[in-house]
Amino acid sequence: MQKLMQPDDIARFFTRSDGQFLCARWGRPIVPVVFGVEDGTLPTIKGAIQAVVALAGHRMAETDPELGANLMVFFLRDWAELLEVPGLERLIEGLVPLVARLQAGDANQYRVFRFDAQNAIRAAFVFVRMDAALADVSAETLALSQAVQVILLWSDTAFTDRSALAVAEGTTILRPDIGALIRAAYDPVLPAVATDRAHALRLAARIGGLQ
Repeated sequence: MQKLMQPDDIARFFTRSDGQFLCARWGRPIVPVVFGVEDGTLPTIKGAIQAVVALAGHRMAETDPELGANLMVFFLRDWAELLEVPGLERLIEGLVPLVARLQAGDANQYRVFRFDAQNAIRAAFVFVRMDAALADVSAETLALSQAVQVILLWSDTAFTDRSALAVAEGTTILRPDIGALIRAAYDPVLPAVATDRAHALRLAARIGGLQ
């Protein structure tokens, strides 16, 4: 039997580098749209998103009444390509300095979240620059990784020392402990947003009940 995560372990996934605890989930059905990939890759990416959403017990929809699509995933070769996307500067505040920071830091991925009046996630923008490191990653693994990282508002350091994914019998899968944490965070009894570390205790209790 797998060892259950303790509250301190859980808290680490939602405690940001500035010390703030913040756990937030989506407050509306997720409507994804993907840019910059071949048509044959689209089912892989959307399938990974659908699988993680189903794991969470959340919902997807055909359209968002306010935004049309509320999860936009961009794959690109160079960060400067973002400056050429029509209307993106209206969706991403400070797009020009953001691109400059990503270029200076040689980043290969970045996520931007938007929140509703209750501070639940209402939209997310995922940017993936296919550098040499990511070029060797399979589409299935890359899609699953991005889907996991956008289903909750994780800490900025949540997966810096260990991936959310694992390899089992040659197949890349979601780590069982991360899957259990996602399911617990979407328990309808729990609030969509929490800023108190005591929330980790409630998550730990839900994970225990799922075993």
